[in-house]
Amino acid sequence: MRYSLVLFFLNISLLSCNSSADKGERFMQISNVKSTVSKLGIQGEAEELDSVFTRIELNGFNLPIIDEQHIKALENQKILLSKRELKKEHFGNLNISDTSLLSVINSLLAYQYTEPYELIDNLELYKIWGGDKKGHVQFTGYFTPIIYVNDTLDETYFYPIYSFPSKWEGPLPSREDIDGKFVLDGKGLELAYAKDPVDIYFMQVQGSGYVKYPDGKLQLMEYNGSNRHPYRSIGKYIVKKEHLDLTDISMDGIKKYLKTHQDQVDSLLFQNPSYTFFKFSNKKPKGAGQVSLSKMISVAVDERYIPLGSCLLAKIPKVSKKGKVLDYEIKLLYAQDVGGAIKGTGHIDIYMGIGKNAKKKASDLYHYGELYLLLPKKNE
Repeated sequence: MRYSLVLFFLNISLLSCNSSADKGERFMQISNVKSTVSKLGIQGEAEELDSVFTRIELNGFNLPIIDEQHIKALENQKILLSKRELKKEHFGNLNISDTSLLSVINSLLAYQYTEPYELIDNLELYKIWGGDKKGHVQFTGYFTPIIYVNDTLDETYFYPIYSFPSKWEGPLPSREDIDGKFVLDGKGLELAYAKDPVDIYFMQVQGSGYVKYPDGKLQLMEYNGSNRHPYRSIGKYIVKKEHLDLTDISMDGIKKYLKTHQDQVDSLLFQNPSYTFFKFSNKKPKGAGQVSLSKMISVAVDERYIPLGSCLLAKIPKVSKKGKVLDYEIKLLYAQDVGGAIKGTGHIDIYMGIGKNAKKKASDLYHYGELYLLLPKKNE
């Protein structure tokens, strides 16, 4: 469970990867951007789709090679599905069974280390209509942050990170109650203490994070429930308050604003009453599907429309340093997580990895492309 990085800042519904020499990347199909495409990747001449999912033929796409990273992610998809009873559910205009999802996974695994052209005979695509019903889906990124902590309270490490208050009676307290009125103090819920409440806030937005102690020890903290208060974007609040341009806001911009308005940090954070609790873990970062996330190919979706365990084909925007969509690449993605700010079919979040480099990639991506659900030709 986590929140989208960009919608955390902006909470809007409509308006990249660097090239590498690895074997999987070089098999990606690249298509040029037409002159009618906006800076964010929205095609001005796109027509409205009739349904949430529109069936199209797979033969217009080249699937990327099923390399080791994809094999691991596909095996995790099988584990994800094995953790629940096989079921069939209604998503948009489709009935999708876990058996169908498993069939797609096995079909892809059958073509390890190859370009699976023959899958055209077994699989088909369903274009997802997006937030505007014209097929525009916003791609954003999230990551696992690293923040500095200590296990004891002192003048430097002052802000507590809490575990879930399982013995609390009645409605759980709001963020302001917890961080402003200190209602959880002295209850033995403190896991560690951070230098900056903003660091904790961003870790809560991502849903998990690594904490680093003064001796260099790293420990993963993962999601351990929330206070079930509504999520509200402080980015949207700041934009409205300061009359800022939405397209100029980034994660670093929000942090810079908070640093230059120290007297407002508490009141700004309190605008979002939602609060995330944590627990220690010795495992790798996991999503809501309870499997390890794979960088650049695991995604968070709204599971009311896109089932966890599904395989997706995406036309992902490639972005210039100035934030303009230059072209697109075709990638396989795997629905393994959900997010509090991922609502409907108009937005998915790509997991970018751990630390500063992942943070930059996540912050840079807030553009539009296309998304397709892979299903067997005889969807059961």
